Amino acid sequence: MTVRTGSTDWSRLKEEIRENASRLGIDKIGFASADPFLEMKERLQEHRAKGYESGFEEPDLDKRVDPALSLPQPRSILSIAVAYPSRLPEGSPRSRRGAYRGQLSRSAWGRDYHEVLRERMRRLEAFIRERVPDARIESMVDTGALVDRAVAERAGIGWSGKNCATITPEWGSWVYLGEMITDLPFPPDTPVANQCGDCTLCIDACPTGALVGPGELNASRCLSYVTQTKGMVEDWLKPLIGNRLYGCDTCQIVCPKNKERNWTHQPELQPDPEQARPLLIPLLSMGNKEFKERFGASSAAWRGKKPIQRNAVIALGNYRDESAVPALKDVLANDPRPVLRGTAAWALGQIGGSEALEAIRSALEREQDPEAGEEMKRAYDKLVSQ
Repeated sequence: MTVRTGSTDWSRLKEEIRENASRLGIDKIGFASADPFLEMKERLQEHRAKGYESGFEEPDLDKRVDPALSLPQPRSILSIAVAYPSRLPEGSPRSRRGAYRGQLSRSAWGRDYHEVLRERMRRLEAFIRERVPDARIESMVDTGALVDRAVAERAGIGWSGKNCATITPEWGSWVYLGEMITDLPFPPDTPVANQCGDCTLCIDACPTGALVGPGELNASRCLSYVTQTKGMVEDWLKPLIGNRLYGCDTCQIVCPKNKERNWTHQPELQPDPEQARPLLIPLLSMGNKEFKERFGASSAAWRGKKPIQRNAVIALGNYRDESAVPALKDVLANDPRPVLRGTAAWALGQIGGSEALEAIRSALEREQDPEAGEEMKRAYDKLVSQ
């Protein structure tokens, strides 16, 4: 057991941690200084000034860049990466006429990665405290104050790609990140050189143009963000959502560093194909209990069922699935949520036909919510003009 003394061999303890990382369920671990991320603060300030934030971030910019505000007198930060799968198993269900499916992003496959990484961090904490019992440690995963990507970059986990993802040489960008601030003075690792080069595939492929420049994301336009909001989706964004129910992987799928990379060694993160690619129509009538049973263990559940059901309505409109008209009419006439009613009108307007037109006309006469009513009116006018 390592005892906290002035002569402790921190380099040796660092290597011992690295040697045991795989046994702890960690695919890569890096070590960084706990100095403030001053350059990152300037970027965050500029990001906020441009209105590019999502609103899900820690609002205090100082907390996002200064580890000392999370743990007093920090000496080091450990960054961890855990790899996750990018492909469903062979034979997974696909959409077909009358049985169209949506899709969850890969970050929502398997068990909620926040829980998985917290478990990994607890293992790492226990490993360190066995050797340094009085170690001070503050761990965080995704929802913590610090900017995960900045820590990972400094710790040599990978580089920050033009798609705003951390790209590792070993695992590509299909990794979850977590960090641990500690008062132990581990020697820092060397950052990895950026290997994006002149490639702009991610920027070019972004469906909404949310990647406004290399490493610069307008979160309000990012489909990963849009699919997690709870309000009405702007009409120009609805077709771009496609059949996405939660998240968007486009900028990672097109990345050459991810080509042929699919990781299946973390059992908790492997997908259930029926959950990852669910039938759309049954989602519309799903109650809270069934939603919790189906999706409660996934990271997609954190915003509740409303965004996923709204996105399912949008997907049915994008498929122009005539078999969905009865279910959409039911949402339009009976759903207590204005967002769902208004979105159902849009979807029926995409599908078209006399049945859809009559349903929208009837709903418009009853609608009391101004925003839902406006959605219905636009859908009605569109069908009348055809």
